[in-house]
Amino acid sequence: MQKFVRNSFAATLALGLLSIAPAALAQTAPDALVKSITNEVITIVKQDKDIQAGNQQKIYGLVDAKVLPFFDFTRMTQLAVGRYWKQATPDQQKTLTTEFRNLLVRTYSSALSSYRDQTIDVKPLRAGTTDAEATVRTVVNQPRGEPINIDYSMEKVADGWKVYDVAVGGVSLVTNYREEFSNQAKAGGIDGLIKTLQSKNQAADPGAKSGSK
Repeated sequence: MQKFVRNSFAATLALGLLSIAPAALAQTAPDALVKSITNEVITIVKQDKDIQAGNQQKIYGLVDAKVLPFFDFTRMTQLAVGRYWKQATPDQQKTLTTEFRNLLVRTYSSALSSYRDQTIDVKPLRAGTTDAEATVRTVVNQPRGEPINIDYSMEKVADGWKVYDVAVGGVSLVTNYREEFSNQAKAGGIDGLIKTLQSKNQAADPGAKSGSK
């Protein structure tokens, strides 16, 4: 998972979606959406000295408010939990989704704070105009180091396109977590998996209340 965190800066940049009206989002193609917001997000990060200095609360707030609303966390959690998802009650599924969301807030906050003049190229979309799912492929160009391929698996819902998986250098976030979650659920059941996620989130941010954004 550490490799994914180190390489996931582009996921934060390319999915910031700042100041784009909901009506425009619903009509925008996924690759055009990613491309249109990239420069804006990079500009904001460059201008925000607190984010560059690693102000965690400000970074958390930015990611929570501006990035994660454009992820389908229910589908992401379902895919990550795998076959154990159907064994969970509706309340457990809701809690799992909340805790997974909180975990990713910290993952993407770590990525955002690592900005060092990277740029992003968005490749042309290989999907039809009527397709309900698409993969947006991007390349992160680093000042020092090899380019990083970032692929976004996206689905079209009523209010526009949303992300349900991110692959960094061919490594899927959902798949990365699935084995870990499966082992935890096998050992301690759904409640055991929930407790593990809650403990991770509380350890990462001792002042935060479990289940909060």
